Amino acid sequence: MHAMQYELTLPADYDMGVIRDRVARVGRLLDDWDGLGLKAYLMRERGLRGSPVNQYAPFYLWNTVEGMNSFLWGGGFQRLGDDFGRPSVRQWTALAYEEGGGSQARFAVRHHRQVPDEGLLAEVVADAVGEAQRLAAEDGALLAATAVDTSRWELVHFSLWEHDTPKADGDVFEVLHLSAPGRDRLPQGRQW
Repeated sequence: MHAMQYELTLPADYDMGVIRDRVARVGRLLDDWDGLGLKAYLMRERGLRGSPVNQYAPFYLWNTVEGMNSFLWGGGFQRLGDDFGRPSVRQWTALAYEEGGGSQARFAVRHHRQVPDEGLLAEVVADAVGEAQRLAAEDGALLAATAVDTSRWELVHFSLWEHDTPKADGDVFEVLHLSAPGRDRLPQGRQW
């Protein structure tokens, strides 16, 4: 499993209705994308839920590299680049994925943290896997994933929630749409 995200940070006075309309118009296009576990169409607005910026920042969990590459190079991503310019795309290797008991994704939390230079990597990763398990067990959690970017030695924790008071630290996003054609095939638990 692979995690991926890009961010479009928009001007402070940007009409975020444009993003809402865009997702309403094109969000369904990935509802059956081969190789996609899920795509959460995420948005945060300046001044709401602690956000300092207006931002559109979809987050993906891919079942296959082929599906991810087909999206990036085969036309799915091109539309975004045509409309907003091509953003940098972050990618992480999955460490853990857990399903929760929630039923509808309304909010998401994304938290980045550095892998400490000291200590055993196995212990750091065990703690990260435990965090995914903890988040998924919280009331209202739909799912939780943890992944790592070894080029930056950075962990990302991502979780989806059915309420606006998630029990997770990080940036809070509104979920505008959830495409999840392969969510049932995302491997649960530790990823090795």
